[in-house]
Amino acid sequence: MVAGVGAILVFRRSGRLPEQGAGRLRDPRSRWQSVTILGASDEVMPGHRPPGALADLGDAVEVEVRPAPGDKGTELRARSRGPARSATYTQETARELRVALRRTKQIFEAGEVLRVDPTPHGHRKAAPAGFLVDKTTEQADKEGLL
Repeated sequence: MVAGVGAILVFRRSGRLPEQGAGRLRDPRSRWQSVTILGASDEVMPGHRPPGALADLGDAVEVEVRPAPGDKGTELRARSRGPARSATYTQETARELRVALRRTKQIFEAGEVLRVDPTPHGHRKAAPAGFLVDKTTEQADKEGLL
């Protein structure tokens, strides 16, 4: 079993998957990024126009909605229209798309983009714990990962 898990990790790291055949590389453009939004599809994407922050990306992204698995709302999916291996498709493009999806979900469900603001009023002395909290807060909006 350990050997099987190791083989899967090697295939994933190399970008080659056995079911794709020898020599075919995984195309990042084919991978949709999605969020599940608690709401009906006609409310999430009225008039078939991209909602919220996705609209700001314009024609650079392809957006679609479909029912979420288990009838748990609507799945909002998006991907870059440009070729995955082009100079215009970068990790920054993928990051912008993730942030736009997350913000769209927050605006739809909470009415605003949620922010963590742990800084007390006034100034505080620089301390290791405070530094870590500040850096974590900066990164949270960009990637959603700590």
